[in-house]
Amino acid sequence: MSVTIYNTLTQKKEPLKPLEPGHVKLYVCGITSYDYCHIGHARSSLVFDLIVKYLRYRGYRVTFVRNFTDIDDKIINRANEQGVPAQELAARFIDEFYRDMDYLGLERPDIEPKATEHIPEMIALIETLIEQGKAYAVDGDVYFGVQSFPEYGKLSRRNLDDMQAGARISINEKKRHPMDFVLWKHAKPGEPFWDSPWGPGRPGWHIECSAMSKKYLGDTFDIHGGGKDLIFPHHENEIAQSEAANHRPFVNMWVHHGFVTVRNEETAENEKMSKSLGNFLTIRELSEKYHPEILKLFIFSTQYRNPLEYSEQAMLDAESGLTRLYESLAGIEAMERRPDPAAAAVITAKDRDKLKSLETRFQKAMDNDFNSAQAIGQLFDAAKTVNKILHKLQETQHPDDLALLDGAHDVIQRQGRVLGIFGEAAAAFLERRKRENIRDAVIDPAAIEALIARRNEARQNKDWKLSDAIRDELLAQSIELKDGPNGTTWSVKRE
Repeated sequence: MSVTIYNTLTQKKEPLKPLEPGHVKLYVCGITSYDYCHIGHARSSLVFDLIVKYLRYRGYRVTFVRNFTDIDDKIINRANEQGVPAQELAARFIDEFYRDMDYLGLERPDIEPKATEHIPEMIALIETLIEQGKAYAVDGDVYFGVQSFPEYGKLSRRNLDDMQAGARISINEKKRHPMDFVLWKHAKPGEPFWDSPWGPGRPGWHIECSAMSKKYLGDTFDIHGGGKDLIFPHHENEIAQSEAANHRPFVNMWVHHGFVTVRNEETAENEKMSKSLGNFLTIRELSEKYHPEILKLFIFSTQYRNPLEYSEQAMLDAESGLTRLYESLAGIEAMERRPDPAAAAVITAKDRDKLKSLETRFQKAMDNDFNSAQAIGQLFDAAKTVNKILHKLQETQHPDDLALLDGAHDVIQRQGRVLGIFGEAAAAFLERRKRENIRDAVIDPAAIEALIARRNEARQNKDWKLSDAIRDELLAQSIELKDGPNGTTWSVKRE
């Protein structure tokens, strides 16, 4: 099997064929550091962290570059509002970004370039474009001439004439064409600036990624990623200026993830979660309510290219699902082992095949354009199979059954590491979640244990009516019981 990826440029799935065999070079557009990150940023960071982890799991060497835009109109405007230097504001929110990423438990990219540290590379690239007649300077500004690049629009499948006709762009008499975009902006009074051949100013947004990716990954590299909102104009403009300057393909495969949406109660429709609409939830707010692995399971339960609808119920469902997966691992770990070659094997041929094929089925899902939703489905199926087997085990177990369960446990954990879950010991995770739920629900653990003891006594006496009544009484208090080979456990059901 080989990894196949949906390429936005060709609009089809293609096998991954790195330019350098075995080595994938990946560039992802990072944040503009002027505010706290929201769940949309979390999805982007998690998606590409997953892609990198999976490619490394499959044996590839990966060079992962993700930039910071630390100079921009938004940064300058926010800094002016707060009365602080733009550089100070940008640095502050880069630090806040790292706090959010630490909450998510994400590894750092291999290279994290900042725009302000690569001004010379941007100036050199702009000079090349001017020399080749692809860009022009006017009164301290520099623009890229889109008509000089015949393939402009190939990523977004847009026609230049149609774009011009439908453009909502304020008239700028400096431009030769309304769709020409800025490479260098002359400095306004009080703004940060750098010296350049065209006077004091700062780079436009699009030139940053072309210059930094060229420096660290070369003129052509394997994968460029970001959200679907970056396809046009940002990534379209990157292609134009990079290929016009370098005379070779810029990127082989373009990977774009879908939006995070939230339901608008007034219109009863889903809309993109964004700062401009004011409907966003920050990662910092999420960190106060949810374990990071709950957020990961929620995000990865939808394939990355599809829209992802956020809701409190979806997060509770993810929490419940994560708990079930941890319970399955904990069941294997807590099982008292009494191996006996003479004992009857309880694992059926069908279930044996399911557990033995865990690795293959996981890879099949993830090789298909990183289909994490399908991969997680395989994990839940495995957990269901494991739980069924645990309930069948008697006082003694056949060594083959034990070996198969332990092997399944290790495979599930390995797959979890790719997904960024199972970072805690299963028993410790479940115990902590129980304590948190007890605290939130304000219940009496001693009273629950007493009722469970009464129920166990009723079950021993085959008083099923009383046993069921106690279970129902606890369920009415949102206490769920689970009977297993190691006794009865309980948890708080969150509404």
